[in-house]
Amino acid sequence: MREGEADRLAALRRYRILDTDPEQRFDDLALLASQICGTPMALISLIDRDRQWFKARVGVDVPQTPRDIAFCAHAIRQTDLFVVPDALQDARFRDNPLVRAEPHIRFYAGAPLVTTDGHALGTICVIDRQPRVLTKAQHAALEALKRQVISQLDLRLSLDELAGAARRPRPGREGPGPSDRRTARSPGQRGTALLNPAVMLRMRDHMVVPADPAAIAGVTDGVTQLLRSKGWPAEKAMEVELALQEALANAVRHGCGGDPRKRVQCVVTHDAAGEVVIVIRDPGTGFDATAVPDPLAGDNLFKPSGRGIYLINRLMDEVRFADEGREIRMRKSAFANPDAPNGPG
Repeated sequence: MREGEADRLAALRRYRILDTDPEQRFDDLALLASQICGTPMALISLIDRDRQWFKARVGVDVPQTPRDIAFCAHAIRQTDLFVVPDALQDARFRDNPLVRAEPHIRFYAGAPLVTTDGHALGTICVIDRQPRVLTKAQHAALEALKRQVISQLDLRLSLDELAGAARRPRPGREGPGPSDRRTARSPGQRGTALLNPAVMLRMRDHMVVPADPAAIAGVTDGVTQLLRSKGWPAEKAMEVELALQEALANAVRHGCGGDPRKRVQCVVTHDAAGEVVIVIRDPGTGFDATAVPDPLAGDNLFKPSGRGIYLINRLMDEVRFADEGREIRMRKSAFANPDAPNGPG
């Protein structure tokens, strides 16, 4: 059973997304939902205390509606897809002003956007002015798009937190002492030592990261600080950050099964030529990296598998797997030609 409404609203506030500007990645997902399901309207809707607010909308002009008439307010009480084949034949909705007047809703299908800790923030939904039903393929596609919206929300939150951490002042230190080394290696902590480039420069042995998604940001933040301190362009540093985040998330989720008692090993090395090498190892059963399907091919577009590896390969210069997929080695250079005069010294 999910937490109460106060906890759900607190979770929504943590994402800091209400009343933000449109973003292409969410607009694209709403457009895909509309096209796949063949409906004139589609929304990514977030349910606030007294309103539903639309992060993305297709075929709808208004940015929000009152919560008490929102179909999505019903959908977030479900665990699965919430479908209203014909609103005029449903006692819950036949007198709803959104049914009796514009936009004259007859059909609604909404997939709740449930976070990993069980909070339903809103939905991705499709709407039609005619009664209808979804095919099995459309149902599966809407579920897949729901997972992508949740992933984008989580990624947006992670990047927002990293940006906030980068803006916060760091304590001035001459160099790392013994306590810094312990902090950097302490499982379950996002210690400030990880944010100290001097500590990162010494990381040629293994860090131990707990299989806890909350620990990932501390590692990615530290690596980003290191690269920026060594003169990496912001875009290149961000690409490394995203690849590292995805690789650690895969190790935690798949290699460790989300068990916080397990650990992921991570090694980060950086040289004067502007090249970074990252090795991540998890204790899982492994997988055949060559058998991972292309997530952009055919029906794979609606499946969650393969997206992480595809993203990592696009972001890094070189990606290799070892030990039957339990180890990933990633390499990237700050500049196309590390020996060029404008390379980091």
